[in-house]
Amino acid sequence: MGRPRLILLVRHGESQGNKDKSVNRYIANHKVPLTEKGHEQAAMAGKQLKEFLKPDDSICFYTSPYMRARQTLEEIVEAISDTNIPYKTYEEPRMREQDFGNFQGTGEEMEQIWIERAQYGHFFYRIPYGESAADVYDRCASFNETLFRQFSKESFPSVLVLVTHGIWARVFLTKWFRWSVEKFEDLQNVPNCRWIVMEKDDTTQRYVLRTHLSTWSELEQTKREEEVKRDAGREFTFNSTVPLTDDEVRQVADAEARAKNEQVQKSLKIKHLFDKLKRDCQDADDDHEDQSCKNKV
Repeated sequence: MGRPRLILLVRHGESQGNKDKSVNRYIANHKVPLTEKGHEQAAMAGKQLKEFLKPDDSICFYTSPYMRARQTLEEIVEAISDTNIPYKTYEEPRMREQDFGNFQGTGEEMEQIWIERAQYGHFFYRIPYGESAADVYDRCASFNETLFRQFSKESFPSVLVLVTHGIWARVFLTKWFRWSVEKFEDLQNVPNCRWIVMEKDDTTQRYVLRTHLSTWSELEQTKREEEVKRDAGREFTFNSTVPLTDDEVRQVADAEARAKNEQVQKSLKIKHLFDKLKRDCQDADDDHEDQSCKNKV
């Protein structure tokens, strides 16, 4: 088969850590399980997977070794068991979530980390005793090389499914499509168990992203600030081991909102410059074509 006709990414179902991030203080991240809702989401994702499949398809599943991803894979496989489509499953440690440290710390420690990350940028900021998104990018680069070697085999299945995590999925796409750091930081997180579809173009043999990914820049500024502050405040509060004052939560939320606004403005400026360059190149091509026609006359 060679290159699969579809590459599908799916984030795990809702986990206990998604519902209450305080569990990260006493449960190792790789051991955090799905909630009951998460199991239901994963089973529904399996039913949705059937809609992408053809009778003659075969599937290669790669999953993060984290419990919530493996549980999601189990539900998906169970849901497609009546299709009789052949599949193989593999665990891939390089698909694990960004490492935030063995256990997440006190309120004071997390406040400092969250403010620093907002100011430094989510892509390059390395969590103490953990990873930056740039570190995850290096893992994705290595994993991509493995995939390309697998694609060279004619026996490779027609559909590749990657069961993974929100940050990893965004980093994988950033690496694959060669997006900028600014575009990565503009992406909102992927909802639990939402399918991301990459389809191979038979003419170019390249993959086209068929799924719209929500970005912060597409939101009106007031709405964006409201959502960023809400998410940052909630995440900070969930990760604190001590009661927090409203002022502490507000400082973290405000820092994240300011950083996000700066990042969005930078991203929009880069997009504007890129669009202008593309228009200039197109105009130059048109002028060249007109001149070539005149020379022929």
